[in-house]
Amino acid sequence: MKTTTQILMGSLLALGATMASAQVAQVKVWAAACANCHGTNGYAEPGHESLAGKDKADLVQKMLDFKTGRKPATLMHQISKGYSDEQIHEIAAYFAAQPKKQ
Repeated sequence: MKTTTQILMGSLLALGATMASAQVAQVKVWAAACANCHGTNGYAEPGHESLAGKDKADLVQKMLDFKTGRKPATLMHQISKGYSDEQIHEIAAYFAAQPKKQ
């Protein structure tokens, strides 16, 4: 019985790790859509805003402001509408976790 419980617990831990890895991969896919303007992993070329290392709350607020039309934009208001609020929070967390470029 103890071995069965250990196998079950090990399987559940492995499943949890796999699901977490899949979620991280999905967030990277969403964030990759930002690379055209904001650079790979949020490291923009001169003339564009870098997102790497920015405050998560600030990124979320900007995206929500674009999404609702409170902040004017040429493209961001359209792009932001393609994400749920939860996805916006996850994307913002991803960019906030990137180290700032020195």
